Amino acid sequence: QLQLLESGGGSVQSGNSLRLSCAASGGTLTGYQIAWFRQAPGKERQLVAGIRWSSDMTYYADSVKGRFTISKDGRKKLLYLQMNSLRPEDTAKYYCAARNMAMTTTQYEYWGQGTQVTVSS
Repeated sequence: QLQLLESGGGSVQSGNSLRLSCAASGGTLTGYQIAWFRQAPGKERQLVAGIRWSSDMTYYADSVKGRFTISKDGRKKLLYLQMNSLRPEDTAKYYCAARNMAMTTTQYEYWGQGTQVTVSS
């Protein structure tokens, strides 16, 4: 069974950058989609960016296109989210999550504990 652990969050000023990391352990990621989500207090959970682990196909929310980049180190089973030009509206708790693409359900099955990103104006 997969375990996911996020790191790299913190408090920064608007315009600065952060890189989040997600370490996967306990199983293979072959055939999985893995993604970054975020949720701010009082707001719905939002898909930020995702990647198909094997093919490297990526996707992004419109709000982060051109600013955020998702990438992976396949050998080390690490997922990254490079966040540039951060804005206060990016403030949220960020989670990594994974789902098996072979399953009928579209729900993400595995979740990390989250890491907080706070951007001040």
